[in-house]
Amino acid sequence: MSLAFIFPGQGSQAPGMGRGLAESFPAARAVFEEADEALGFRLSELCFGGPAEELQLTENTQPAILTVSVAALRAMESEGFPRPDFVAGHSLGEYSALVAAGALSLGDAVRVVRRRGRYMQEAVPVGEGAMAAVLGADLEAVRAACDEARREGEVCDPANINSPGQIVIAGSAAAVERAIPLLKARGAKRAVPLKVSAPFHSALMLPAQERLAADLAGVEFKDPRVPLVTNVDARVVRTAGEARESLVRQVSRPVRWRESVELLASEGAETFVEVGPGKVLSGLVRQTAPGARCLNVEDAAGLRAAAEALAAAGRGSGAGA
Repeated sequence: MSLAFIFPGQGSQAPGMGRGLAESFPAARAVFEEADEALGFRLSELCFGGPAEELQLTENTQPAILTVSVAALRAMESEGFPRPDFVAGHSLGEYSALVAAGALSLGDAVRVVRRRGRYMQEAVPVGEGAMAAVLGADLEAVRAACDEARREGEVCDPANINSPGQIVIAGSAAAVERAIPLLKARGAKRAVPLKVSAPFHSALMLPAQERLAADLAGVEFKDPRVPLVTNVDARVVRTAGEARESLVRQVSRPVRWRESVELLASEGAETFVEVGPGKVLSGLVRQTAPGARCLNVEDAAGLRAAAEALAAAGRGSGAGA
């Protein structure tokens, strides 16, 4: 039985996240203290108590989710969880996965993703970009609708290919708005605008990508100790250079999560542990690999339940470390 740790991206945040972990596990508390010091402000207070409006700001959301995810991971490690056979993360979650794999330090990661969030927010003026969730349409139908909706100089493309039944499109606001009825006409069960602050993972993010590339060039990366499946190519990477380059390109390219899960399943991953806030990725995994077992660790109760499930499956404390 192969084990994959998967890490959530933006959208899983909520005030109160991580508080129980910090109260229950010294290793988790140390992660929040390290992130606070690295950023120069009390990110931990924002995670534990909000306010929600501040937590929703992209430049706060991204380091907050990363910190909670790493806190959950360190708590798991302190309790003797086995080392995973693979790691992967959805968009922002790839940074958490790289910290888990020992390729990136927590301090560097939180500083970079805070700037990443700011760059992404500043890349497109508010109101000029949009995203929409599409349910029940295949990828070719989505691409065809985007092509038809696009006018000269506009962007409209798949941005998150999440599962067989869920795709998110992103681009110029007018083009995304045009695409919604076209998608429904092509058989989509639903196509609904998302309340987001920018058209993430579209070509409109190229200015953010260029700024982030300069920052990432100055950050130390190490070869991952655990194979990492990247969003941008849906393939395994094992070197520091590949990991850095993948983070650059993912800013303006689609998140290929469905293909990433399919790859993990083909490599023998049978159990997926979602490490961090929320259960979004577990739902996507179940849609893509119906036979997979999904566990969640976002609090102390989830950690205990996951430990028991892994022990019952023969991957208990210390196994595979």
